[in-house]
Amino acid sequence: MPDTHYSRLDESLWPLMNKFYRSHQSSMKAVRESQLWVARRGEIVAALCLRPVSGGHWLTGLFVDPQCREQGIAAQLLAAAVTGVDEPVWLFCHPDLRGFYERRGFSFDPALPQAMAERLSRYARSKPMIAMELNPADLR
Repeated sequence: MPDTHYSRLDESLWPLMNKFYRSHQSSMKAVRESQLWVARRGEIVAALCLRPVSGGHWLTGLFVDPQCREQGIAAQLLAAAVTGVDEPVWLFCHPDLRGFYERRGFSFDPALPQAMAERLSRYARSKPMIAMELNPADLR
């Protein structure tokens, strides 16, 4: 298995992340004014955005190349992205992903700041979504 490198992507390179998402027909997009994180094996094989919001961070766009799944890449990319983060990290996901995130320290159904609760309400109108939170201090 090739070495996988996890790193923050300079914001000026955000088009590479969008190209990765598009190449897999994903509707996800790199969000400017976010920390953009990637896993590389030469090319990008996974990506996520960590966006400052409401006294914490909102994790969006976690996607792994289907040919690279089940290899721990998502977990390692997530761990790299939250290293050094002191504020809560929130995410919205399909209920089927709850176990994956709980194994990484996230808790289900957190008390959300109003801005995040409003976002969840909008998203949940069109598809099943749950909220989860990671308090990085709990991992130390």
